[in-house]
Amino acid sequence: MISHIRIKDFAIIDLIDLDFHDGLNIITGETGAGKSIIIEAVSLALGSRADSTFIRSGKDKAVVQMIADLDGEEYIITRELSANGKNICKINDEIVSLSQLNKLCKRIADVHGQYDHQSLLNPDNHLKLIDTYHENEISPIRDQVSDLFQKYSDTKSELASLLKNQADAERKRDFMRFELSEITAANPFLGEDDDLAQKLILLQNSEKIYQNLSSIYELLYDASPSATDNIGKSLHMLQEIGSFSDDINAFHEALSDVYYKIEDITSEVRRFKDGISFSNETLEDTISRLNILDSLKRKYDGSIEKVLEYKQNITLELEKIENIDSIREKLTKQLSDYENALFKSSRALTTLRKESAKEIENHINEELKELNFKDTCFIVSFQEETNGKSVFSANGIDRIEFLITTNKGEFPKPLAKIASGGEISRIMLAFKQIIGDFDLIPTMIFDEIDVGISGITASIVGKKLMDISKRHQIICITHLPQIAAFGDYHYKIDKESVNESTHTTVSPLDHSNKINEIARLLGGINITDTTIKSAEELIHLSKSQKK
Repeated sequence: MISHIRIKDFAIIDLIDLDFHDGLNIITGETGAGKSIIIEAVSLALGSRADSTFIRSGKDKAVVQMIADLDGEEYIITRELSANGKNICKINDEIVSLSQLNKLCKRIADVHGQYDHQSLLNPDNHLKLIDTYHENEISPIRDQVSDLFQKYSDTKSELASLLKNQADAERKRDFMRFELSEITAANPFLGEDDDLAQKLILLQNSEKIYQNLSSIYELLYDASPSATDNIGKSLHMLQEIGSFSDDINAFHEALSDVYYKIEDITSEVRRFKDGISFSNETLEDTISRLNILDSLKRKYDGSIEKVLEYKQNITLELEKIENIDSIREKLTKQLSDYENALFKSSRALTTLRKESAKEIENHINEELKELNFKDTCFIVSFQEETNGKSVFSANGIDRIEFLITTNKGEFPKPLAKIASGGEISRIMLAFKQIIGDFDLIPTMIFDEIDVGISGITASIVGKKLMDISKRHQIICITHLPQIAAFGDYHYKIDKESVNESTHTTVSPLDHSNKINEIARLLGGINITDTTIKSAEELIHLSKSQKK
């Protein structure tokens, strides 16, 4: 609900701080005092289009702030309009986009009347209202339809893709077979190119490598004396004097380690040297193999890994092409099965919705008669087919729109075609009376709800507003005393001119001032004892209906 609004430098408003409460909040005032400006400001805070012409004359910007509670959380919403056209939206002091603000505010309040925040006028919401009325029965079938529609859509897309690519795939089949044959014949393996590159280096330098390794082996082992001979003699001499000093003994141990390491190295050098062989045939084979692998890598994305990955992919593609007929038959049957199941579930959903719609039609028409729509007929229109075929969606096959006739002999028309804001507001009252327990929007704001009504009809509208205010916070601007009398809280808007400047103020009224204001609404400028008594009686009657 909306608990507070602050309006600064907006139109003819200098500064207004206003608290709202649960229940029915009534706003009255003289014509031209600025009642609609309050609604404009509230609408702005709720996300309506910004218009810099609302900035108070002589000021740089207008600011509207609202405090609202939603699902146990408090939100401070701020809209700033600058004369330079800049528009700032904030939620809890954090700058947000207008779409983010709208997303939150459409869950807080709905403005009804001559403004654009009217969910009842949008056909996209009509299906939701029908489903909400019998939610427990409709929801499981709707979920089933949604699940089947997802499977149906996925299968349909897969089949369409298969058929679209079939001709192209068949043209590519021979080429893909050639590529697969080429890669299979080469039979590369990961790391083979690196191994061959290393082997080629050895082959191309085998003579020099053999000569150097032979010389190293001779110096370390075969020469007389060799390095190992000299180290062996050194070890013998150290051993003879090792007992004279710990340091000398340490020399012996360190040199012993060197001796055995050199022996190991010598053995490895000999093994590697003896393993070297060279032939032009081996060199040519290695170069030829590397050329084959390089050719594959150039064709298939630069590495042996990519070549093998490509081979795996075209193997799967060829398998799919070879089996395309059976895959198509399988998908076609699967699509048909899903379509039949979806149609059956959608028909079941339509049946439940029509039952719900019929009940809503009957109740709405009863409510509208009470609201002085004597010749009005409300109809829920179902359109299930297009060009003789069902159009499936996650919500079923139904396209629903609310239609209404307000005069005898007229054809039903969409609610959005009704010109009178007052009529739309009273129709919304009928809806809220019926489905109020299911509507999660906490605040409803009505402007011009009393257009074209008076007397008993006005009292009925007031009673409806009171009933709905037990489940929703209601903020209602009215000029009819019959409606104002039902208010739990009453605010009066006044306009005054001071020093060639006009100001609008809003004051909450106590019981005594509420009587005087309703007397003014009854009798105009001249308030008499009779109008005072009539106002008291009107308030008394409204209170008796609250019990």
